[in-house]
Amino acid sequence: MSKRKRHNKKRVNLNSLEQINLNAAGLDIGAEEIWGCVPENRDEENVRQWGTFTKDLHNLANWLERCQVTTVAMEATGVYWIPIYEILEARGLEVCLVNAYSARNVSGRKSDVLDCQWLQQLHTYGLLAASFRPPADINTLRSYVRQRESILRQRSAHIQHMQKALHLMNVKLTTVVTDITGLTGMQIIRAILAGERDPAQLARLRDPRCKASEAEVAAALTGHYQREHLFALHQAVAAYDFYTQQLAECEAEIEQQYGAFEPQIDVDKHPLPKPKRRRRVNHPDYDLRTYLYALCGVDLTAVDGLDSLLVQDIVAEVGTDMSRWPTAKHFASWLGLAPNNKTSAGKVKSRHTKKTSNRANTAFRLAAQASGRTQTALGAFYRRIRAKHGAPVAITATAHKIARIVYHMLKERKPYQPQNIETYSQQQRTRYLKRLQRQAEKLGMKLVVSPVVS
Repeated sequence: MSKRKRHNKKRVNLNSLEQINLNAAGLDIGAEEIWGCVPENRDEENVRQWGTFTKDLHNLANWLERCQVTTVAMEATGVYWIPIYEILEARGLEVCLVNAYSARNVSGRKSDVLDCQWLQQLHTYGLLAASFRPPADINTLRSYVRQRESILRQRSAHIQHMQKALHLMNVKLTTVVTDITGLTGMQIIRAILAGERDPAQLARLRDPRCKASEAEVAAALTGHYQREHLFALHQAVAAYDFYTQQLAECEAEIEQQYGAFEPQIDVDKHPLPKPKRRRRVNHPDYDLRTYLYALCGVDLTAVDGLDSLLVQDIVAEVGTDMSRWPTAKHFASWLGLAPNNKTSAGKVKSRHTKKTSNRANTAFRLAAQASGRTQTALGAFYRRIRAKHGAPVAITATAHKIARIVYHMLKERKPYQPQNIETYSQQQRTRYLKRLQRQAEKLGMKLVVSPVVS
């Protein structure tokens, strides 16, 4: 029985802990009260309770300044931390926003008072890692982009209400048009709400580019119109129009925010080539691709699987400054796209990626799925991993590869240089032949490569 190779493990001196942040404070934030803890001998009471009104937050900031606090640790609790975070940051204090998972207290001894003291103690010894928070301008863009996503999600629910009302009336509009919110679909729906019931008249509203013929559309629009179902359709269309107006206002704010950024490249001197892909549904009316190109300094949409909307999601979440992550490995680990190895007794117990709600992670995964349908090197990589390990592993691996590409493009400000699919296929063939040769040598044989003559 062969002995397992043992690796020298790094040893840590547990007695080497020293106080790093001598002027550290800890805050436990709730919806109605905040508990704060400062170093001892800085005030009569080093632990105090504060309210959550704006006046109370400023009094808390004044108290921290009187106690000569320079850095504050707080947990990311819902959205309650944002107002005090912004006030303390405006006062010039260093705010360390930490994940509650990494600051867990001893089980069975949890209270608001103990939590703020525990945070203060951990932060004093430098044992808390601050969560990533983008710069103020990128953070503003992120808020607008997330609001846009919320509006689209709420509007999509009313599209489903429209579809349900049509099905209840046996109007099979969804079978003859791809999208009922397109030009043909909305013209027909609005005509129905205006009182038109003749299928032939409704079919004439069909757009000439529609694949279904006029006769097919007329047959699908022969329905059983009921007053209650028409009322439900009317309300669904009204809600859809309302959220469409909300979306237009949000898009205007996003475009204005892009105009406030300092461009990293002169678009007039270095114009973008024409896009290779069609515009996605729900794409804004303005030239989003050019705005992103000026902001990033490189065209991220050139990467297979990435379009303007996915790039916008990524930039809004991570920004354009990659110096926050020393290497591409750190970036992939933060995204939750790297293996989370858990070892015990010299054995790897798990390699699964950690669970995360990172929105950039979702964007990279969507890009990986899209690249799998392309005839590119990334597409060939996705299909090879999928055939071997299945789709979930292939999506994670391809998303990891795309994330590394984006990291280097933003950090080095270099355009994307895709690998040729023929070159990739040849490399995989060479590796496969070498693997076969090694297997043959283990069996005491020799592999002879001879082309097949047809």
